[in-house]
Amino acid sequence: MRRRRSPAVPPRCVSFAAAALVAAIGCASRRPAAAEGAKTVDAAAAAAAPSYEVYAVRYGTLRDFPEYALVAGADTTRRLDIALMVWVVRGPNGRTALLDAGFYRDKFITRWKPADYHRPSEAIGALGIRPEDVTDVIVSHVHWDHLDGADLFPKARLWIQRDEYEHYVDDATGLPKAGAIDTADAAMLAAIRRAGRVALVAGDSQEVMPGVTAFTGGKHTFASQYVTVRTARGTVVLASDNAYLYENFERHAPIAQTLDSASNLRAQERMLRLATEPRLIVPGHDGKVFELFPKPGSGVAKIE
Repeated sequence: MRRRRSPAVPPRCVSFAAAALVAAIGCASRRPAAAEGAKTVDAAAAAAAPSYEVYAVRYGTLRDFPEYALVAGADTTRRLDIALMVWVVRGPNGRTALLDAGFYRDKFITRWKPADYHRPSEAIGALGIRPEDVTDVIVSHVHWDHLDGADLFPKARLWIQRDEYEHYVDDATGLPKAGAIDTADAAMLAAIRRAGRVALVAGDSQEVMPGVTAFTGGKHTFASQYVTVRTARGTVVLASDNAYLYENFERHAPIAQTLDSASNLRAQERMLRLATEPRLIVPGHDGKVFELFPKPGSGVAKIE
């Protein structure tokens, strides 16, 4: 999460529900051959995929965050408390995955001073999950508040877009190749790759686990991704920072921190088509998630 404003894009007054009907504007799906374990989605395989439980787990709060840093064209005077979350994807197939890993290094805690903070590896304990139980971490993008905690999960395989990894990390040295990734996180990610625990996802619409599919297009970073998850209620979309708040959908407004506002809007429109219903789209930092899905409570929301 970086406070860099994109060029203003005039928001259109399209309601969250009505936006679900916008099907004419597509985000054309490229379907390259999958790499390192991911595979292109097949309709028959998707139908046979296991059904997962999905949870948002709050591990802290950033107080008085400027809304204009989240929603393009927002009121520059408005501040709000934003949720720091990771998302648990737990299935009957023995896989316990996270989308994103939060952060824990002291320099980030000192700089950002999160309220009610717990290490993400401790916060998931509310669901009875130990760090070593996590089999997979899907990294939506390389920003510190989503990647930094990846090494808290010692047995997990990390899934990240190949283009994202190669754009930001020098594989040989572990140094950053571009500014969006923290130096320590670049070194950590390269080390995990040398240990054989990083899978590079080959583009759009790639199944990383049966019933869990990665999509690109939000351009929050060079090749950020979001995922869909098959659940008993239907298809859940975990947007991460490709949509910060429900307000992005309600106003049909791109995120303020994007390399391509038009791409980001197309990604949001696609999320609305992918989700079984709009309420099953989970933005990256909106505390309203825990009001919309109040159970089981205490900083945990089951998306259902």
